[in-house]
Amino acid sequence: MLIIFKKKSIILPKGYKKLLLHSCCSPCACYAMELLQNSNINFSIFFYNPNVHPKKEYILRKNENIRFAKKLNIPFIDVDYDKNNWFNRIKGLEFEPERGKRCTLCFDMRFERTALYAYENNFSIITSVLGISRWKDLDQINKSGLKAVSRYSNMIYWTFNWRKKGGSLNMITISKREKFYQQQYCGCVYSLRDTNKHRIKNNRNKIQIGKNYYQ
Repeated sequence: MLIIFKKKSIILPKGYKKLLLHSCCSPCACYAMELLQNSNINFSIFFYNPNVHPKKEYILRKNENIRFAKKLNIPFIDVDYDKNNWFNRIKGLEFEPERGKRCTLCFDMRFERTALYAYENNFSIITSVLGISRWKDLDQINKSGLKAVSRYSNMIYWTFNWRKKGGSLNMITISKREKFYQQQYCGCVYSLRDTNKHRIKNNRNKIQIGKNYYQ
């Protein structure tokens, strides 16, 4: 394994030793995974993303994350593709803009499931790599994470900012090194719809699922 930030290391807050890391995809998770491993932190990947559509896209993202987790020998927890529950949850918010109420409910759902698994499997701290993307509202993500853990005593949501101190650049560098599949929209069917509308308006081709990889 090639670590591109050998001198960097982090520690978990409050002296905790075991972390559950919610991941949406390898490009977003790769920097966090290498940094956590380089810091000798015991962690597992939790993959619960019922928002991702279509299923072909979901499988691509999941399999890339599994591939990298196996390479680093990191436990990977694969939760069911609970898409029907997701569609029911965001019903009526189909035309909300990105970073709007639909996204909040989506984050809530994913973090609630992450926190439940953590509670049932003796993890006292959870976090997510969703906020490393510049397209996401980090404040919005953190509020959903904090809300999810508030149901459980002695559990915290770690609001670590993976973007800072070269995080975003390292994410891209690792993704190119590993030749990860590069998704071109947030993940849900409504994000796909709106991204394609924007592309057509700017004389660009629609997104082709499975065609884009980091070079």
